[in-house]
Amino acid sequence: MERDKLFDLTGKIAIVTGGANGIGKATALLLAKHGATIAIGDFNLEDAQATVKNIEALGVKAIAVRCDVLKDDDLVNLVETTVSELGGIHILINNAGGGGGGREHPFKISVKDIKRDYELNVFSGWRLCQLAVPYMKKAGYGSIVFTTSMSSINKSPNISGYGGSKAAVNHTVANLAHDFGPEVRINAVGPGATRTAALESVLTPEIERSMLKHTPIKRLGTAEDIAGAMLYFAAPISEWVSGQTLFVNGGGEQTLE
Repeated sequence: MERDKLFDLTGKIAIVTGGANGIGKATALLLAKHGATIAIGDFNLEDAQATVKNIEALGVKAIAVRCDVLKDDDLVNLVETTVSELGGIHILINNAGGGGGGREHPFKISVKDIKRDYELNVFSGWRLCQLAVPYMKKAGYGSIVFTTSMSSINKSPNISGYGGSKAAVNHTVANLAHDFGPEVRINAVGPGATRTAALESVLTPEIERSMLKHTPIKRLGTAEDIAGAMLYFAAPISEWVSGQTLFVNGGGEQTLE
């Protein structure tokens, strides 16, 4: 493959869920810088529209679509709007998610809380795959990337629902690779402790020092660090990579303990 084609996304159309802020926003901007047209699906339409303006400033077309990933009608609308307004789908970044990681004491929460973890982190992304893959196969190019988590392999208290749902993401990705190939690849990126609004809300200097004791690269991650891995999976350079989970964590493990 020619060097200038390795990361070239010119002519590619990407959906990024949770793309208004944090890792999703950084990913949307980086894909756009490499030529992709972007559809941002996010619950926060105002922030999504602001990110669209950032992308358009790069000379790239982008749209914002209000999307609550817990609502099937919103998922269907996101895909249909992307196809009708942008012309197809080549890349799907299943980034939207969440849960009660670190707050899931098994005797202080309910099955409803655990179910929501799976709906956010597994079911919504699986459904978007089901909706988007036919368009990718028709185009002859498809790359899907899920955002997973280090909690999918770490073992900690008060995180069984969130950690379990992210572990399910890893294995779901590994299996769907067999269903979606050869035209469509599917992988996952597992961030370590990354400076997003969610982490900053609980981070203290003491917790940060503790995290860095077990981190060879002596800093916490940034949204741009994670976006780089997303770009790798989205771009032609990874055309023989599917069913994999890549952990981006400074070489170590960071927990809130």
